[in-house]
Amino acid sequence: MKAAQEIDRLVSIMARLRDPEKGCPWDRVQTHETIAPFAIEEAYEILDCVTREDWDGLPDELGDLLLQVVYQARIAEEAGRFDLAEIARRIGDKMIRRHPHVFAGASADPDRWEQDKQTERAVRAEYGILAGIAPALPALLRAEKLGKRAARVGFDWDTPEQVLGKIQEELDEVRAELAGGDRKRLEDEVGDVLFTVASLARKLGLDPEACLRHGNAKFTRRVEAMEAMVAERGHSLDALDLAAQEALWRQAKIRLENRSPGEDAPEGDSDAAIALRR
Repeated sequence: MKAAQEIDRLVSIMARLRDPEKGCPWDRVQTHETIAPFAIEEAYEILDCVTREDWDGLPDELGDLLLQVVYQARIAEEAGRFDLAEIARRIGDKMIRRHPHVFAGASADPDRWEQDKQTERAVRAEYGILAGIAPALPALLRAEKLGKRAARVGFDWDTPEQVLGKIQEELDEVRAELAGGDRKRLEDEVGDVLFTVASLARKLGLDPEACLRHGNAKFTRRVEAMEAMVAERGHSLDALDLAAQEALWRQAKIRLENRSPGEDAPEGDSDAAIALRR
């Protein structure tokens, strides 16, 4: 009951914000198209909270995503398309339909979920093994899903080693295009490399998005350590030539990797600060 009351309150707040006469000027002019990109941003902020185990901040981020649903529902209701109740009804029906082993006494079937999704895609006239994979997904995530879907019909490498061979082949093709300088062909070949790397992660049972997030975080820590070390000497990174920057990179890498197992930065300290104290 409490959750229902709070959601009703949020729906009322959104209606007030969208009021043609007394609402917020910014909120009144928004459309499905203009606010849709915010949902992607909010979803990633939820992921960031979970990754950092920021349980105090997670309700705020989940609320931001819920607001996007309420916002879209309000715009649709104003246009006579659907409302929040319809959204909730449809997802509730879908969960019951896809879990007959819970709601209908059927035996558990690990393939049932995908079979039901295929049926739903057929109803929407979406055919083919790659149907239903949203083009707007982040490219790396979509590459993983495309490869996984193709693997269901046997169109896949047998081993990670075979994927490594394909990566080398794709890199050789990039190298061959470098001399020509054709931007479109280079874009195609680099895209092949990235797609194949995503497939390697999948074959190894890894999430390519998580792998890249880890790589991004590691790069960030090392660059911050470099900046801190060079600042201590009264310089900045852009004042150093490449050789000096690479030497500093190696120094930052060693210092950060020498952190004791399980050692965390004190609150308010960055990895760069720890590097300086070592």
